[in-house]
Amino acid sequence: MDKSNIVKMYSDFKSPYAYLAFKPGMGLIDKFNVTIKWRPFQLRLKGKGQRSIYSEWKVKYSYMDARRHANRLYDGQMLRGPLKIFDTTPTLIGSLFAEKHGELITYCETVFEKFFAREFAADDAEEVAQFIETMGLNKYDYLNYLYGKGADDLEASLNEAAEDHIFGVPIFVFKGEQFWGADRLWLLEETLKEAGLARNNI
Repeated sequence: MDKSNIVKMYSDFKSPYAYLAFKPGMGLIDKFNVTIKWRPFQLRLKGKGQRSIYSEWKVKYSYMDARRHANRLYDGQMLRGPLKIFDTTPTLIGSLFAEKHGELITYCETVFEKFFAREFAADDAEEVAQFIETMGLNKYDYLNYLYGKGADDLEASLNEAAEDHIFGVPIFVFKGEQFWGADRLWLLEETLKEAGLARNNI
């Protein structure tokens, strides 16, 4: 792997903006000679009653704004705000498990879609295991990974996030430069073009 061509993508399944950024983020490999490095990141959010009224308004606006983007980008894809703050650790470790088995994109696209339709409990290890099984993977291997090496792998990703000064998601990192949010992908694409990484068709 050419480290000079790596674009890191930090993401968490409870972020609507990470959901919107996933497909176009992964699609960068079709436009540029880059490798996308998936890095799961656990957002630490305050719950209702712990935030100021201004933060409450910001949360409501964020979901409204994300829904508008979803309607424009995904032909009316459902995007409903979660009813609680989720600890997405089981799902994040599940993404690393799926990645090891070559199923990262299918896993993430489905989890994002189901989570924002309120059809998936991202904090329920057994529900993640059942989903893993529907993908044709071994749910017991996942559970062993979740409570063993997977916890170490997620911690390594979080430590890497600290080194990269990650404060939210989605954040893309290219050669140490951060690009925060799906609406900054155009700027990342310009940077990749300037680095001479564009494929011949663009």
